Amino acid sequence: MGRRKHNSAEARKEAKKTYYVAKLMNNPTSPRKTRLVADLIRGVDVDKALAILQYNPRESAPKMRKLLLSAIANWQAKNEGKRLEDSQLYVKTVMVDEGRTLRRMRTAPQGRGYRVRKRSNHITMVVGSRVEETAAVAPQTETEEQK
Repeated sequence: MGRRKHNSAEARKEAKKTYYVAKLMNNPTSPRKTRLVADLIRGVDVDKALAILQYNPRESAPKMRKLLLSAIANWQAKNEGKRLEDSQLYVKTVMVDEGRTLRRMRTAPQGRGYRVRKRSNHITMVVGSRVEETAAVAPQTETEEQK
């Protein structure tokens, strides 16, 4: 493998160490309904997001709460020595993509059949730490000032 490919692979590997993600595939609710819940927690601290999801009456809120708990567990697995309270975790991104659509037929008047589309979605949630991001930004600004 060439040096350029090796360096880019090492950079991707280092970036994955600070990337804490959880995915839910084929969630049987429509993406539009799930995006309404995702917009509520995007960019919010983890504790506040858990509270929002716990008391939200929408169908996809308990599933997204469970997914957020999974992302937090992934963060804890990669950062065993750190405390959750000190890291200032927040919901970095929440993406709701369209999944598989099941097509069914429903009986209709005069011998016809209407098509029913049962939509599903894929949810990808990324959790980030505000402490790590400020530490990563600070050295870069110092080197730019020294130039």
